[in-house]
This record gives sequence, C-alpha cells and structure tokens, in this order.
Amino acid sequence: MFTIVATQHFLRRARKFLKRHPDLQKRFAQIVDDLKQDPFAPHLAYHHLGGKLKGVQAISITDSYRITLTVAISDKEIILLDVGSHDEVYR
Repeated sequence: MFTIVATQHFLRRARKFLKRHPDLQKRFAQIVDDLKQDPFAPHLAYHHLGGKLKGVQAISITDSYRITLTVAISDKEIILLDVGSHDEVYR
C-alpha cells in the first residue's frame, strides 16, 4: 500500500474541482483509494508525461479529467500535484 501526500496546490485545486463537479465526488474518492492500493492498476491509465512535465505522471479520473502526481517507489509514497481537465493539468 502507498501513502498519499497532497500538496497545498493540489488541495486548493481539488476543492475547486469538486465544487464544479459534484457528480464526480464518488469517482474521485474511489480513484484516490485505488491509487493507494496500486497506482499501476490498468483502469487508472497511469502514464508518464514528457516535455516540461517530464518526471511527472498522470492518471485518469474520466476521459476528460486527470490527476498529475509523482510516485516515489522506494518510499511507497504518491505525491498528488494537480487535478483538472486535460488542458488544465498539462499546461
């Protein structure tokens, strides 16, 4: 099991995201729970990013929304960085 660490930026963005998308609250909670269990589970669509976001990974909440994160395998720690639409988190 991995430990979830949320940055202050992520917490602010998550509050705003969940206010705008209350219909995704259950899905969001389930995704974070699944992430704790196994961040590489196929349904999370875990993938590495390139370009200016090299070293950052992302998972999918839905086809339109993503969470960016970093995974420290040696520490079994996942650091949540951002949440939002595809265009918002990949800016």
